[in-house]
Amino acid sequence: MLALAVALSLSGATIAAPTDCVQSLLERLGWQLAQADIDAPRVHGGPVCDRDTLRDAQAAGDLRVEMPRTWSAAQRAPFLRTLLDDPATVCAYTFELGNATRRAATRLQDNPGYRFSGLQLGWIGFGPGGAAAQGWEGFRSLGRGYQPAGRNSTALQAFYDGRVRSECGVGRQVAQLATQRELYGDAGFDAAFSPAELSIGTFLTLHDTDSILLGKHAGEFFADGKAVRTSRRGRQAFVGTPGFIEHVFDRQFLDDINNQAENFVVVEVSAAAGEALRTHGGFAHYDRINRRIWELASQIPGPGPRRFERLLFERDPDLRASLPARQQPVLAELDALLDDPFYQGFVIYVHPRGIRPVGYHVARLLDRNPRTPFAFELGLHNLHTTLYRRWVDTQLQQCAAASKDSQPEQR
Repeated sequence: MLALAVALSLSGATIAAPTDCVQSLLERLGWQLAQADIDAPRVHGGPVCDRDTLRDAQAAGDLRVEMPRTWSAAQRAPFLRTLLDDPATVCAYTFELGNATRRAATRLQDNPGYRFSGLQLGWIGFGPGGAAAQGWEGFRSLGRGYQPAGRNSTALQAFYDGRVRSECGVGRQVAQLATQRELYGDAGFDAAFSPAELSIGTFLTLHDTDSILLGKHAGEFFADGKAVRTSRRGRQAFVGTPGFIEHVFDRQFLDDINNQAENFVVVEVSAAAGEALRTHGGFAHYDRINRRIWELASQIPGPGPRRFERLLFERDPDLRASLPARQQPVLAELDALLDDPFYQGFVIYVHPRGIRPVGYHVARLLDRNPRTPFAFELGLHNLHTTLYRRWVDTQLQQCAAASKDSQPEQR
């Protein structure tokens, strides 16, 4: 069953399932289906990705469809299947995906045993008991590649409540996989994916595996590094997507090599942040703002750990008051830039910093690497392509199996 689902998902096909199962899934995703005295169907998807919740989308009149009353079941079936690929349906799915992302990121940040490590412990460290004790088995040396050794959900649980160490790139991978676990539930997660599909390690390692993130089973990628297309689709299209904050100048300008970049997963985007991204056409505008923030910050140097974090994010009143009068206008300009809704309302998960707005990370990186500005980038992902179709196929498989089991036996 798993192999069939993989093959169909990678080809872009949808499994055969009763029409009732397709209709049930569409209604679960928020579509309101009706019949009318019309000759052709009328579909109004609406700007679902701009809404705050699925209920808000429905209240605004989104996700409505009328079908001709004269249509037979055979005519309705193919039409309903086309709705599974409607952009509004994918946006409706992002509400479920967003809830799963928030649950996963919260559980990861709430585990004090999941910490950051350097290369001296191997790329990933599972503590004194080793990987096997926490449900993983290695397939690359120096901790550069692992996959679940038993149940998938048990392996991911190690990052929820075990003692594990990794850098932020693996933290991003774990957050992406944990999101799928939360989306499917443990039983579904264990059944839907093979161990190799849940490989973790260096990003280069994943390319040579069956990884659903970056490997052979990732299928169709969506590439939108500067978030131009994602910004146009709406704020919910960001939720769950991976990305990174990376230094702009060469490595010779880095003072803290362990903070040369921060890998993230988007957890939430406020309405104001989404509108700001749409207005400015994505991340490129904010890369320029980051450069200006960096230039201004260089005009107010001073000693102390976490100085810019305290000054610009926490806005420590004592520290701010201690600045000389000539630096106060610079501080005011920095405040104005960082008050942009994007810096306040674009919320990401970064291991081991947890769930915080990007403004926090901009300030933090001024402390760690003050000789270079940083830029934002979305990573390649398949959330709305392959992984979406796999989730759809799984829901239809489960419904079809339940329908078959409920049929009375023929005598």
